[in-house]
Amino acid sequence: MSADPNRIVRLLPLGAGSLGGLLLLINRLSTPMLNPSQARSDVVGVILAGMLVCVWLIWQRIQPKSPEAVVLEGKEGFDLLDSLPQEIKTELAWASHLLLTNTVTQTMVVYYDRQVLLRRGILSEQKEVKPGPIVERVMQTQKPVYLVNLPLYPGRVEFDYLPANTQGLICQPLDDRGVLILGANIPRSYTKQDENWVTGIADKIAHSLSMPINA
Repeated sequence: MSADPNRIVRLLPLGAGSLGGLLLLINRLSTPMLNPSQARSDVVGVILAGMLVCVWLIWQRIQPKSPEAVVLEGKEGFDLLDSLPQEIKTELAWASHLLLTNTVTQTMVVYYDRQVLLRRGILSEQKEVKPGPIVERVMQTQKPVYLVNLPLYPGRVEFDYLPANTQGLICQPLDDRGVLILGANIPRSYTKQDENWVTGIADKIAHSLSMPINA
């Protein structure tokens, strides 16, 4: 997993506030008699220490810890359905290369007309795709589904053909006949720009796949 580069900065207010409060306590216990000015200084010190701790708490809410990447379980591979026309193979190879190199996508599957046309990236041992409720709904409604933190969703079990520790997922429709499924190794990692990019490429794939069939 990747380390949070801001971890030390995040802990500075907590460390400074805790240390200041501890030193004030030691100073108070080691002083047998307090004069009014020292008592006032202690009050100010306690307030400052408390404010530093509050700053740390606020940072935790305003600047939440960046999600950590994982190494997906599986082997890198590139599978294409042999019976596809060469033009379609070229189209899918081009599209998958763009998605794997220009987005956080680490694994992807193209499923169309009840067949797996492409698997690329980090691949699971499970090759067969059995559409579950999420995939079926995406094809029926022709609206994409973005599962920002896949391990938290009970429906993740239907995506057993992806690496088991896939963190984020986009299920993009290819008209009403298939889906483009993308998996990432970081939760909450796809941006709005990524989603628009995926939509455009999926539309192009769907158009290319429909042409030989309808010709």
